[in-house]
Amino acid sequence: MRYNTVKNANNILSSSSYLIKEPEKYKGKWNSVFNNNNPIYLELGMGRGSFIIEMAKKNPKVNFIGIEIDSNQTAYAINNINSQKINNLRIICADAKDIIDFFGKEISTIYLTFSEPWPKKQDKKKRFTDESYLRLYDRIFKKNKHIILKTDNKILFASALESLSNYWYVFDKVSLDLHNDERNIENVMTDFEKQYFKEHRQIYYLDASFKG
Repeated sequence: MRYNTVKNANNILSSSSYLIKEPEKYKGKWNSVFNNNNPIYLELGMGRGSFIIEMAKKNPKVNFIGIEIDSNQTAYAINNINSQKINNLRIICADAKDIIDFFGKEISTIYLTFSEPWPKKQDKKKRFTDESYLRLYDRIFKKNKHIILKTDNKILFASALESLSNYWYVFDKVSLDLHNDERNIENVMTDFEKQYFKEHRQIYYLDASFKG
């Protein structure tokens, strides 16, 4: 799915109160950003933000942070937030591999929604569920680890199952066809997912945890 360039994207980012421009300053004290001690859920690669925006609206007693490296998609998300006034949501425009610079042990859940699959074997370490990333997550999870993943890519999903299993995560829920799962797993769709739903594309889902 291709996105159009957002007009004045840099101005939107620089003037937004939702964008955290120097996230490293809040490492270990994100509760001061939200003015509460509610749990913090993090989405890596939020795209245009439709998933995390809807999750924040549905869960006002949870604080949400979305990270996206692309400034155009970030600007699109911020425009959407501005029109709705969502107090429990903040955005970071940065590379996900830098999360240990931004957070102490403050994160309760990480969402990986339709991440870049990097299907070639030589690119495996770039996947958000590679062991190298799981070690980064260890440094920002509070105590218990909790990852929710959705993807339409079978290679990425198989790789995620293997990596998480080898890292001693337990799978609380796994679905090979989320939209047709008889358990009616609660689901908020991303922009990609909405299009895939129209195409009747199979969506893979997992909910994994590790209780320390």
